[in-house]
Amino acid sequence: MINLFQTQDYLSFLKNTALQPFSYSISENGIELGRIQGYVQKDGGPIKRFLSRRAIINGGPFLKEDITEEGLTKLIMQCVNNLKRSVIYIEIRNFADYSGVRPIFEKCGFIYEPHYDFIINTETMEVAENNLGKSRKRDIKSSLNKGATIIENPSEEQVVSFYLILRDLYKKRVKTPLFPIDFFLTLYHSCFCRFLLVSYQQEIIGGTVCVFDDNTVYEWFACGKDGTIKSVFPSTLATWAGIRFAAQSGRKVFDMMGAGAPGDGGYGVRDFKAKFGGELVEYGRFKYICNKTLYKIGEIGVNLLKKHSK
Repeated sequence: MINLFQTQDYLSFLKNTALQPFSYSISENGIELGRIQGYVQKDGGPIKRFLSRRAIINGGPFLKEDITEEGLTKLIMQCVNNLKRSVIYIEIRNFADYSGVRPIFEKCGFIYEPHYDFIINTETMEVAENNLGKSRKRDIKSSLNKGATIIENPSEEQVVSFYLILRDLYKKRVKTPLFPIDFFLTLYHSCFCRFLLVSYQQEIIGGTVCVFDDNTVYEWFACGKDGTIKSVFPSTLATWAGIRFAAQSGRKVFDMMGAGAPGDGGYGVRDFKAKFGGELVEYGRFKYICNKTLYKIGEIGVNLLKKHSK
């Protein structure tokens, strides 16, 4: 089944951003058998941009069941050969089980990195509600009773307010680059996105950015001013709004888009997501390192940044 990040709609969206989109495919007798698409991202000034060049492929490759090993190998190498001179590494973030083709990626020079995710069953509202942990139910009820509300159709101004909260989170805690505001405003106007924001006394205090296809809602970004208002839990309410949207819109799955790697003990985001009652899955990532020296420099820089921030 094709997911959002493998569609033409997503590729068209990328073309309207400052990112550098790419799409490679392989066909036989006029029938497409596989496609790999994503974007090249760079951050900061000239030096930082040079050292942060990477290709990100969300959702994994789109592959037909009848694609051959030879065909997949050609597709993978087409991607690698076209990107390896312009990026430091290529990262494929899988949103499904690709274990069957893992050996082919590894033969082509990719390494496999385990990575967790939570998948929530949203076939019905009853199922979604029953899966919630007791503490999450309590926090949702408390937030609503206190007067927090969910805004389902926010204005651009409200989206900007949400972005400022998200930017602060990435700067102080996540310590990884965040897309500029123009990216989010373009996403806001796309046909496959819903911003669900949390308001308290006319102020935006959190929210979630959900993108979707016919079967799944993906929580791409989420944040909240947690701990600032007694008995109000904006991050919890925002994620619940996304889960509720998935169930009410007839989509069977809510994908939380990542819960860290095995062995990163004390991963707070994973602990937070676990209490929404989803299934912990490990679909992992494929990574191809194009320039080992620059990749190592980048690793050292990221580790120093995170260490300095503690």
